[in-house]
Amino acid sequence: MRTRKLLPALLASAVAAGGLSLLATPAKAATVIDVTTAAQLKSALTAARPGDTIRLADGRYTGNFKATTPGTSGSRITLTGSSKAVLTAGGGYGLHLNGASYWTVKGVTVTGGQKGIMTDTADGVVIDSVTVHGLDMEGVHFRKSSRNGVIKNSRIYDTGNNGSGMGEGVYVGSAGGTSDKSDNVQILGNTIGPDVGGEAIDIKEGTTGAKITGNTFDGRGLTGANFDDSWVDVKGNNVLVENNTGKNTTNNGYETHTQQSGWGCGTVFRSNTSDLRGSTGDKQLAINVTNNSSSCRTTVYAGNTVTGGKGLTNIPITP
Repeated sequence: MRTRKLLPALLASAVAAGGLSLLATPAKAATVIDVTTAAQLKSALTAARPGDTIRLADGRYTGNFKATTPGTSGSRITLTGSSKAVLTAGGGYGLHLNGASYWTVKGVTVTGGQKGIMTDTADGVVIDSVTVHGLDMEGVHFRKSSRNGVIKNSRIYDTGNNGSGMGEGVYVGSAGGTSDKSDNVQILGNTIGPDVGGEAIDIKEGTTGAKITGNTFDGRGLTGANFDDSWVDVKGNNVLVENNTGKNTTNNGYETHTQQSGWGCGTVFRSNTSDLRGSTGDKQLAINVTNNSSSCRTTVYAGNTVTGGKGLTNIPITP
C-alpha cells in the first residue's frame, strides 16, 4: 500500500493537522463470476456482492434460483446472459429476488415454474431484455413494496398454464389490501402475449406512480376468467399509460377499477393504439373507465385511437 511508504514525519504532520485520522482501506474490486452449471449459479447468487457481475454461459440451468444480498444504488449486482441461458424451474419461482435491491437481470430466459421472476421487498430492480414463458401463473411480479423497479425490452408469453384463469404478464402489488407499496414501477417497451392467461399488465390497489409506456400487447389466449378481459387493468393511483399498442382481446383494451376506496384514481391514457377487431364482450371499448368521478379522475386524451369495437372510451375525452 502506498500509505506504508509515507515518511513518519509526513504522516505525523497530517494527523496533527486533522487531515488524516485513519488509513483508507481500498474498496473491494468488482468481480465477474462466470457460471456454467446450476450449482455454480446458486453459489454465485449467494456469494455476489455490490458491483459484482454473474455471467451465465449459454445452456440450461435447472432449479429454483434465489438472491437475498442487496446491491446499492451506486454499485449494482448484475446477472446477465443471452436468451440461450435458460433458467428452468420444475415449480415455484424461476428467479426470486428476495430483499435483493439494486439488481439488474439482463438477457436470460426464465421458464417452467409456477412464476417467472419474483421481486419481493427489493427496490431499484431492473429487468432488461429477458424472455419469460411457459409458466403456471404470472411472468414477472413486483411485490411486497418493491419500489422503483423496471421491466423493459422484454418478451413475456405463454403464462397461466395451470388452468386457474390467472397468469398476468406483469403484476405490480398485491390484491386484497393496500399495504403493498410497490410504487413507481416502470414497464417499458416490452412485448407481452400471446397466450397470457390474464391481463398483460395488472396494477394493484395500494401502488402508486406506475408507468406503462411503449409496450406491445397481443391478447390472443385471454380466457375472460376472473374478469381478465383486457390488456391492462389499473387499480393503483396516478398511473401513466402511454404509447402502447394492442390487439386481440375478449372485450376491452384498457380498464380502470376501484377495488379499495380511494384507489384506481388519477390514471392518464395518452397516444395508445387499440385494435378491437374480433372482440365479443359487452363493452368493446379501447378504454373502459369504471370509476371516473370528481374525486377519482381518469384522463383519456384525444390522441388515443381505436379500430373496431364500439368506441374509444365511456368518459369525456380531453383534447
